[in-house]
Amino acid sequence: MSLYDVGNGNLKTLYTRGSIHRMITLIDPVSNEGRPKGSRHLALGRRGEELAAAYLQQRGFRIVAANFSLPVGRNRLGVLINVEIDVVAYEGETLCFVEVKTRSSDWFAAPEVNVDRRKQRQIARAARAYRRMFGLTNAPFRYDVLTVLLPTADERRADFEIQLIRNYWTDAALRKRYRPGAYWD
Repeated sequence: MSLYDVGNGNLKTLYTRGSIHRMITLIDPVSNEGRPKGSRHLALGRRGEELAAAYLQQRGFRIVAANFSLPVGRNRLGVLINVEIDVVAYEGETLCFVEVKTRSSDWFAAPEVNVDRRKQRQIARAARAYRRMFGLTNAPFRYDVLTVLLPTADERRADFEIQLIRNYWTDAALRKRYRPGAYWD
């Protein structure tokens, strides 16, 4: 299944033809049938990314890449670190790197809480590499987080929530602070 294909229809067509609530009933609920055990969370994430792409397109974003993955370096043990950017899109002239977080509930914590400093640094490194690869080093850019709350198939609800948080962090917030001398008194 590609990013926009859902069953026999096209997700974008389904999204623009009817309301969000109608679209969710047209998409099959997340189930474990025919899948190995433990892949339910992967299906939930895939479904969230499909809805996120449709939501961004409806809002006027122009999607240029989805699930863009590249190596960004090695950790202390020498293991290669691969980072994935969920959606790369343009809103006007601004290049947006969007991290999609999908949850079935926000009972424990909001989905955007899981985009911690470590994840922000990884995405920022991948975004720098992306901008260098395509010669976009001087282009305006920002980091967004899009949260999707989907009910599970057991809850029998058809409503879901999508929230776009623009400019969730900046590169300036990730810079290491160097203090000359001792920083304690």
